[in-house]
Amino acid sequence: MTKGLKWILVPPIILLCVAGVFLYQAFFRPNHFAGGSEKTFYVSKGQTFASVVDSLEVAGIIESRASFIFVARLHGGTTRIQIGKYKFGTGISNYDLLLALTQGKAITLITVTLPEGMHSRQQARILARTIGIDSARFVVLVHDESFARSLGIASRNLEGYLFPETYSFYWQADEHDVITRLVRQFQSFYDDSLKARARDLGWTMNQVMTMASIVEGEAVLAEERPVISGVYHNRLRKGMRLEADPTIRFTLENGPRRILYSDLQVDNPYNTYRNRGLPPGPINSPGKASILAALYPSRHSYLFFVANGKGGHWFSSTYAEHQRYVRQYRRQRNQRQTGLINNMAGRAGTR
Repeated sequence: MTKGLKWILVPPIILLCVAGVFLYQAFFRPNHFAGGSEKTFYVSKGQTFASVVDSLEVAGIIESRASFIFVARLHGGTTRIQIGKYKFGTGISNYDLLLALTQGKAITLITVTLPEGMHSRQQARILARTIGIDSARFVVLVHDESFARSLGIASRNLEGYLFPETYSFYWQADEHDVITRLVRQFQSFYDDSLKARARDLGWTMNQVMTMASIVEGEAVLAEERPVISGVYHNRLRKGMRLEADPTIRFTLENGPRRILYSDLQVDNPYNTYRNRGLPPGPINSPGKASILAALYPSRHSYLFFVANGKGGHWFSSTYAEHQRYVRQYRRQRNQRQTGLINNMAGRAGTR
């Protein structure tokens, strides 16, 4: 009886041992990566479990597709994969990998920098490339006046209020949340002291940001920002047109390119060569320095400026003086172009 019982029990025990080894291997056997100790992996909106498994296999993160699917089905994790950017170290088991994907473990933040002077469509392209947002939805929301008003921005859109800064976002963060974060960052900077200064000038926040965006579009050298702002403040006080080239570039549908004389004649509310006063709103997202320059312009008598060919500008108080600088700039530009042509011809001659 004892021997018979042993022979009856041996097969199930062996089967249980085999099953235990199989389960342990399926759940806890390390997945070793080729070519590195860490891999970055993205799960995007709308991605199915099957497509995630395909991507894991292609990326070389899982060694056995069948084992991972078995673990996921046994653990009930085939419908709870969370979107995000993940980083996995070599040796991760199927079980730990599944927990990371279903519980959001190992999701990492993505750092993205939005430079000063960009308009919303440029910012949308950067955010689409770096954190995977829907750039079209982003732009639509930026130009939704009711959305702008809900964020406390008294403007027809949020152009100019998407504060240039370095941010950290999760992969495919909601466009609504991303825009809100950018605007809140602006509002944090534009504090009560700056609001008081705007009131002293008799300006609305939208006027300040519009001026700041023009200064941002013109200035290259930091020390020139208040000077350039002072020029435009002087022109406004005298009832002169601003004649700011950045506002023309904003109207170009086929830009960026060199501004043509015909561009200055276009009937557009942002064309400051035709219309007096400030345009309807900002033309880009200005940085802190340009906002401060708009609020605290330098006091001087300058009414004109032109590029000096060295990154800065020549400033003048009279039109005659300005014209002399314009002729000087054109001579320098022609000399540079002639030198470039001669240099290219010389290189061609040596081939």
